[in-house]
Amino acid sequence: MSVELMVWDEPEPIGRDQARATYLAVKRAEPADGAGLAPEVVKELPGEVRLYPDGHVLVSMDLDSMDELSAQVFTIARAHGLVCYDPQRDLVHNVAPLGVYEGMQLHTGDGMIVHDPDLGLVDDVLGTLSAQNPFAALVNFGRHFIQVSPGYELEYKEGTLVRTTVTELEEVRRAFREYATGDRSFLTRHEWAA
Repeated sequence: MSVELMVWDEPEPIGRDQARATYLAVKRAEPADGAGLAPEVVKELPGEVRLYPDGHVLVSMDLDSMDELSAQVFTIARAHGLVCYDPQRDLVHNVAPLGVYEGMQLHTGDGMIVHDPDLGLVDDVLGTLSAQNPFAALVNFGRHFIQVSPGYELEYKEGTLVRTTVTELEEVRRAFREYATGDRSFLTRHEWAA
């Protein structure tokens, strides 16, 4: 079984609905010369690469190498200012807006790792918590992290690990956004236990 990602240029960050619609429209088209995307970018992409009109590139990989190759594709797309859509997870990776911590990583329980994730992606990933994706974490290695599991148990560590439970997904998203942007308001808004 193979999985795929689509990479292309967008002038502004886009949402999942627009990314999904673009992906589906391109998939209905015939592969072409891929005019519009620099050849050096195409050469950097791992996996099987197919070019489509207007600079859309479909990257296919086998399921066994999905996590490793996806991380490479996300990194290459970001380095070149490109959008990357993951149809398996229905997630879009935009170039911006980013958090304040350079090198911050987003980890998910289903194996996705994204370096310097955009804040829209973080919001979308938090909506995918389930038995198949049992946690999401923003990690600044060697400094601090925030993570959440289904049931909305939040954990934060900066020295000491503390926990709290919130009732709403929107509050989890708010805490993750605050963390990513250097705001620690979430720490005073909730009661935390060690």
